[in-house]
Amino acid sequence: MARVLEPGQTPRRPAPSLVSLVVPVYNERENLRPLASAVEGALAGQHYELLFVDDGSNDGTFEEISALAAEDDRICGLSLSRNFGHQCAIAAGLKHAQGQAVITMDGDMQHPPSLLPKLIDKWCEGFNLVQAKRLDAEHVGALKRFTSRMFYRIFGALCGIRLLPGMADFRLIDGEVLKELNHMQESQIFLRGLLSWTGYRQAIVPFEPGPRYSGTTKYTLRKMLHLAKGGVFSFSTVPLRIGVWIGLTMALLSFAELIYVLIVYLAGRTQPGWASIIFVMSFLLGILFLLIGLQGEYLLRIYQRVSHRPPYLVERTVRRKSENPEGS
Repeated sequence: MARVLEPGQTPRRPAPSLVSLVVPVYNERENLRPLASAVEGALAGQHYELLFVDDGSNDGTFEEISALAAEDDRICGLSLSRNFGHQCAIAAGLKHAQGQAVITMDGDMQHPPSLLPKLIDKWCEGFNLVQAKRLDAEHVGALKRFTSRMFYRIFGALCGIRLLPGMADFRLIDGEVLKELNHMQESQIFLRGLLSWTGYRQAIVPFEPGPRYSGTTKYTLRKMLHLAKGGVFSFSTVPLRIGVWIGLTMALLSFAELIYVLIVYLAGRTQPGWASIIFVMSFLLGILFLLIGLQGEYLLRIYQRVSHRPPYLVERTVRRKSENPEGS
């Protein structure tokens, strides 16, 4: 007897025939083998491919990927020609992933492989996007928690896209959704915003981050600020509109100042105004240069789009033996 579904209920999917795991790595040589072992244990009985994307490492990371691929035909890898950045490395892996469901995660074990079955189970429930949400642990500094939450609030206000604090690049993407994503040609890649913008049905799975197995974080303050700036300018034109309102406000204030000067002049009470003139000129010049800088950010993105320059270049590959018997 067929099961009757409630209104709006999605029928449960069978387990995916192939799960692709995309793992961007930069100088993570010591972490690769433990991660591969942990993934194997977590996905016992599930057909998967583990795709490492080497983002221009200089510690022998790709050589270790090649050694792992020779031992296990489920492991494959890409090596970018230089360090293009975390988001570009993920995008490169997504282009080459072949799974019915694709999971992105970091390679330092802080995204626990033990959570993978739960992400897949949510996909089986019918969700097209399954986002792992990091729970802020006590060891995370108060400053980092505050700045992270402020960024998500500002991003939501400017872009109209809701991002939850703790939404890292640990997620599952349905293969059909990924096809649509790969058709988009983004010069500045900000996957968290892009996936939320698509509006596909999404589930949230909370997790406690695990300890880093080896090495130190590669996400410096400079890289985090660059990511935040790219996200805002890629999804919002509000900064340009702010310029219009600032210009209108300054015009009104200038008009009010002109009326005030005229009244003082007619009353015969004029005083030397060197200091006030310098202050007003400096303030207006500061606003002017700020607006020029905002426009420059958008012009840069237009230039990058029309130049058709790829966001990354793949230099070497090592694939599963069934796809590439020669291994490179």
